[in-house]
Amino acid sequence: MDKTPSSFEYCLVLFSSALELKDKEKIIMNNLIIDAADKKIFFMLMKDKNIYSVSHENSKTNYEKIVSLIDDFLKLNNLKVENISNLYVNRGPGSFAGIRNSLAVAKAIYIARKIDYYCFSFLDFEKEIKKKYENIPYLCDKFKIKKNLIKPIYLS
Repeated sequence: MDKTPSSFEYCLVLFSSALELKDKEKIIMNNLIIDAADKKIFFMLMKDKNIYSVSHENSKTNYEKIVSLIDDFLKLNNLKVENISNLYVNRGPGSFAGIRNSLAVAKAIYIARKIDYYCFSFLDFEKEIKKKYENIPYLCDKFKIKKNLIKPIYLS
């Protein structure tokens, strides 16, 4: 009996080696969700399989310092903006000022740091049962929400 591996066995060994190497690299995704469309300004951070969130009063003062609020939230969780993998921003429907400011911040971060953003609406996921913030990255992927595209939905 011939002891040389068949091409199938050889491919299997190469594939399992590649999996081991990829597993050791462990690509860490840090996703930040920004939602200022409703009564609160809400941030959620998904970091290393942990979820952190904070909300602030939806006021003109907080709109003016939304960048500082995000920065403080990231610092509290030992991250910097450049450590964010993806941004997810609620595009409405909701507060004009909240949506406008959060979209402007997402666009600025994209321009400065080349961090992709996804503008979602919970209306995009109408048929979905589990419409939780922690599911937003999965839902944006499932419903093929395009990255770096802004189409706000304002309430009249």
